[in-house]
This record gives sequence, structure tokens and C-alpha cells, in this order.
Amino acid sequence: MKQTAGTSRYLLLAVTIILITVFFPLVLRAEIFRYVDQNGTIHYTNTPTYAQAKAVNLPPLTQANFRKYFPTYPSSYGRLRSAGFSRMPGPVDRAAYDRKIKQVCSLYGLDCNLVKAVIMTESGFNPSAVSPKGAMGLMQLMPGTSRDLGVADPFNPGENIVGGVRYLRMMLDMFGDNMPLALAAYNAGPEAVIEWGGIPPYDETQIYVKRVMDFYDRYRY
Repeated sequence: MKQTAGTSRYLLLAVTIILITVFFPLVLRAEIFRYVDQNGTIHYTNTPTYAQAKAVNLPPLTQANFRKYFPTYPSSYGRLRSAGFSRMPGPVDRAAYDRKIKQVCSLYGLDCNLVKAVIMTESGFNPSAVSPKGAMGLMQLMPGTSRDLGVADPFNPGENIVGGVRYLRMMLDMFGDNMPLALAAYNAGPEAVIEWGGIPPYDETQIYVKRVMDFYDRYRY
């Protein structure tokens, strides 16, 4: 039977998805895809499959409009502050902060894996990271938040971790240890979570929560 151009494209897409799923599962999990159902509702996923499209009554996968989503939330691997740096730093040693993370998490009763997931999402363990909105350091503390938490130097890894963990603990306490809500509040502010009665419908915050939870699952297992 002669294949049409549409059939060829479908087969190529299917083979590509299978190969990526088999050989690069961790890479796939870290990526975010978005698609729109027939009611116009936007969905986000890190595992794009035909079953998900079918579950929301979408057309076949070739028309499901799965698109790789690249969020631009302010905490996404922030830019280096220009002052004091003449070159990019070398590879980040994530293990260098393990001891401090454990100490502070023990003090505030937090899971170290959650804090590592937040740091990975916020700065990629770059203590000199600065976001377009001015968030600073490992856990991307805003200037006002830093002052409120008593963090004198947000670019000091130890101070930043103490301040970030303390703030995350505050968000967990405020939202009854509901982790997704606390993470949403960490990203968008507790007022936004209260106003919307849940995770705000902001692309930035929706993706942020998914990324932190994904990293959290990896660090735990």
C-alpha cells in the first residue's frame, strides 16, 4: 500500500517518540509538553502519549498539538550577576552543599530531597544566579524576602540556604504541609495561591511546581 505524506510523518513521529522513551527516559521526564483539548483547556505533561490525548477526547496524536514547552519563569537557571565575574564559573559541585542542606533541613524539619529539588529548579545549584526579576542565589531569594528573612548576602550559599529553607517551611506551614501549594506559593507568592484557591493558573507557576516535583521524585529514588 502506498504511504501518503501524512502517514509517513505519523510513522516517523511514532518511531521518534518510542526511541526517545526507550533510550532517553530521564531526558524526557525533565521536558515539559503542552496540548489543548477540544474545550480549549491547556494541559501540561512530561510524558506525552496517545493515551493522554485520548483521555481528553483529542484527535489522533498527529493532531494532538503536543508542543515542547519552554517556561521562562524568573527562577529558571538565572543569569550570572555581572559584577565581580570576568568569566563563567566551572562545573557546579552539587555535593558541596549537601552538609549545609542537611543541617538546615534538620533544623526546620524539611526533607533534604525537596530542598535539593527546589535548588535544582531555581538555580541549577549556581550560587551566583540572578533572575531577570532580581531573585538571587541558590534558592533565588528576592531582595525584599532576603531582608525579611535576615539574609545579609543572598549570594552566600549558607545564608541563602537558611533563608530559602526557612521561607519554604513557612509556606508549608501556611498551606497545611500541602507540598504543591507550598511550592506554588514559593514561586508566585502565598497571596496568589490564596486568591485562586489553589495553584494559580500561571504557566510559570504550573510548570515550576511540576519541575520541582519531578526532581523531588528523582532525588528520592
